[in-house]
Amino acid sequence: MKKKPQQFDVIVIGAGSGGLNIAGFMNRVGLRVLLIDKEDRTIGGDCLNFGCVPSKALIHVARLIRAGRRAERFGMSGSGEIDMKKVMGYVNDKKEIIRQKENAAYLRNLGMTVVLGKASFAGLRTVEVNGARYRGKKIVIATGSRPRHLDIPGIESVKVYNNENIFSIRSTPKKMVVVGAGPIGVEIGQAMVAFGSEVTIIGSRLLGKEDPEMVAPLKEALERDGVKLLLGYRPVKVEDGGTLVIRNEQGEEQKIPFDMLFESIGRKFNFSELDLEKAGIAVDEKGKLVIDECLRTTNRNVLVCGDAAGGHMFTHAAELHAAVIIKNFFSPWKKKLDTDAMAWVTYSSPEIATFGLSERTLQARRVAYEVVAKDFSESDYAIVNDDTSGKIKLLLSPKGIILGGSIVASNAGELAQELMLAQSNGIKIKAFMNKVYPYPTAARINHSLVLDHMSKKLTGPIKKLLRLLFH
Repeated sequence: MKKKPQQFDVIVIGAGSGGLNIAGFMNRVGLRVLLIDKEDRTIGGDCLNFGCVPSKALIHVARLIRAGRRAERFGMSGSGEIDMKKVMGYVNDKKEIIRQKENAAYLRNLGMTVVLGKASFAGLRTVEVNGARYRGKKIVIATGSRPRHLDIPGIESVKVYNNENIFSIRSTPKKMVVVGAGPIGVEIGQAMVAFGSEVTIIGSRLLGKEDPEMVAPLKEALERDGVKLLLGYRPVKVEDGGTLVIRNEQGEEQKIPFDMLFESIGRKFNFSELDLEKAGIAVDEKGKLVIDECLRTTNRNVLVCGDAAGGHMFTHAAELHAAVIIKNFFSPWKKKLDTDAMAWVTYSSPEIATFGLSERTLQARRVAYEVVAKDFSESDYAIVNDDTSGKIKLLLSPKGIILGGSIVASNAGELAQELMLAQSNGIKIKAFMNKVYPYPTAARINHSLVLDHMSKKLTGPIKKLLRLLFH
């Protein structure tokens, strides 16, 4: 006879960003919380272990090296090869600092129950781990995602790298081929060029989800750094244990030799082992969980947070999901997930920051908008920093409210923050005229764009009126 399940108010399966947010808040409220993850070293999810944290630490080192090389024109010189063991040591050291507050012992000290092991459903509100059963009033699936793998002839003959194992390398590859021209492929590929690798990136389009106009400066920068871009190609097979055969739509083939093959071709869900059918949770024909606008599954007591929900697979998207779920736990008036203010940053050099609604979405919704744009050629900050290739583009409503936008520039993710705040709160751009921008800060480009736009309102009749008022 099986032991009676232990009772909890909330059970969270997966201790990534979304799961930690939900479990942490519910625990602080004083509710009984069970947090489940496969093992202690996977707490923190993809972001801490294989994604945001290690990749941005790697990019930080790459930028230092790139900046050092560019200082040669001022008389500084350096020599020697990059010590990849030290680079990865730095990356892992930064992970461990953050892990100090993202581990089982720390979370247990906060008062929540943490169980390590593989979870599966054993009923509508029951979860089983390591042979023990737990019952929750509410259950949250926050199991994240994992890399999708290449499936081509000959792939089994080589070791394939992705964001889960790239941070364990101890030497710099001479010839690296990156399959996938999305954010992960671009970020890792550009970093490895700085470390001395010859990098070729293969994909259908460069950052296909971004505005092509904003991708153009990045494309130039990648090619200037030495990245070879083969766009419009797809991998066909691996030959001789170190040659990738690629083909374009016209049937033309190329053979690319490599000593490291890196895949970044998308993500797969991590809930296939949960025995979802035992909890009455439906999956659609594409293998995605069937959820409503409040992130509830077909079992309304089981909710989904983060990558497992599909859609935007970002740490901050998981945080948004968590906020919606937490609010709905306490409110009879259910909040729907709203991603109209979603934003993201590709941490390339230059960065691309995108936020709000795209032109395609606005057109589909038949929303009137105006495009205003400005490059960085007249930005004094950009001029003194020898970095004038950037561009800013905003989509404005007829009333001057920011509906969406994008920036390509160094530190674009930071430059866009005040624009994101304005967009998410419906603030009219004329409010930017009331803010004092210290000179010569990078963010003055935002003020400059707004000033240009507002100046267009100085039509002939208004100028005439102003002259009259002055006299």
